[in-house]
Amino acid sequence: QVQLVESGGGLVQVGGSLRLSCAASGRTFSSYGMGWFRQAPGKEREFVAAISWSGGTYYADSVKGRFTISRDNAKNTLYLQMNSLKSEDTAVYYCASDWTGQDTRSYKYWGQGTQVTVSS
Repeated sequence: QVQLVESGGGLVQVGGSLRLSCAASGRTFSSYGMGWFRQAPGKEREFVAAISWSGGTYYADSVKGRFTISRDNAKNTLYLQMNSLKSEDTAVYYCASDWTGQDTRSYKYWGQGTQVTVSS
């Protein structure tokens, strides 16, 4: 049974940093692309970042230069380092697997999400 579990969310002040983790289990994920998405209250889920099986990275314009996606295949874990956080980064963050891209419909597996709140 494939499972993705996010952690690392919390409350942080504007300008602060957080690192999200996504622990994958039930299968080896090294051959698959993975991504991070977020959903703010009243808004649609949106693409944040993705990483291919070979390590290629892609970012939404809104986070480029502030967020870094990475993966540790030995640990079956996906990361999202978030720096210079803004209040508009407040959302539930989800990791997803089995695709590399911006389309939520193309990802096969999803985690349950972790809340990130950026306060001013």
